Amino acid sequence: MTVTIGRRELLVALGGAAAWPLVARAQQRAGRVRRIAWLGIGRADEPSPYVDSLRAGLRELGWIEGSNLTIGLFWATGRENMEAAARELLASDPDVIVTQEFMIFAMQSLKTAKPVVFGFSGDPVEGKLVQSWPHPGGNFTGMSYLALELVGKRIELLKEWLPQTRRVAILARPQHPGEHLERKASEAVVGKLGIELSYFPYHSQPSVPGTLGELETAFRAIVQDGCDALVIFPDSVMYEISGRIAQFALDAKLPSVSGWSTFARKGCLMTYGPNVRDLYRSLARYVDRILRGAAPAELPIEIPTKFYLAINLNTAKALGLAVPDKLLALADEVIE
Repeated sequence: MTVTIGRRELLVALGGAAAWPLVARAQQRAGRVRRIAWLGIGRADEPSPYVDSLRAGLRELGWIEGSNLTIGLFWATGRENMEAAARELLASDPDVIVTQEFMIFAMQSLKTAKPVVFGFSGDPVEGKLVQSWPHPGGNFTGMSYLALELVGKRIELLKEWLPQTRRVAILARPQHPGEHLERKASEAVVGKLGIELSYFPYHSQPSVPGTLGELETAFRAIVQDGCDALVIFPDSVMYEISGRIAQFALDAKLPSVSGWSTFARKGCLMTYGPNVRDLYRSLARYVDRILRGAAPAELPIEIPTKFYLAINLNTAKALGLAVPDKLLALADEVIE
């Protein structure tokens, strides 16, 4: 499923990136093995589809582990130990670092001069990671999941499926860079659809004691407000509690929609957003360019152009909802 992104500045960036060669042509110096380090969310004993996607993209560009490339994997389970993992990574002296989601902030706090390629769900300019989308200007570059047009599309899909929807709740984390842009995009769409919107912020992080109580307070307020659907703005912190959010929505008989397919696998009714695995495969192009001498400062930030619709049939059945045939035909993934 492909969507054309309308943001002018990003189209300029994408236009420049489209000229990148698809196959690495230059041979590496004889005998030289390049080193990549991955800083991700998870555990070493668990598989990662995102690492697998990055590896696949690198192989397509001629980078073969054990031949001309090594990939060191470093993991953190959350914000509380990400800086320790980042320090261990830097001690391995990689040529290029690839980070997953908020792990980029660990590299930022350590002020590394190493080239860093990121996959990030927010606005990297607002997050002070780069100077601009077309010209990052430092040693960080990569891709953002933030596609504002999709925020409205999720609500449109929900309304198309459930035309009786009159009031939607937005559950979001204000600290997330770009969140206010997503909120503005949502307000514009609900106005056109004749839907009312209520906004419920979740300010804290699940690793901080007492903050899940704030989440429960938001849940009660959503029910008391008479909302009949729930939209979750996705970010890494919201993903950590996505199972809890999905269960609340189910208990409250609220159809729920978010942006990453993993939210649907956790129990949300539907998700529509970037194909995150494809994004990490695309990051291989950045790594390839940097290993061949390009400066991260001049490699534009991109956003995905391929998007993914996931529907959780189990959740639909629990809510007593029949999935329209048209929507099923459009779905990239149906969870049963």
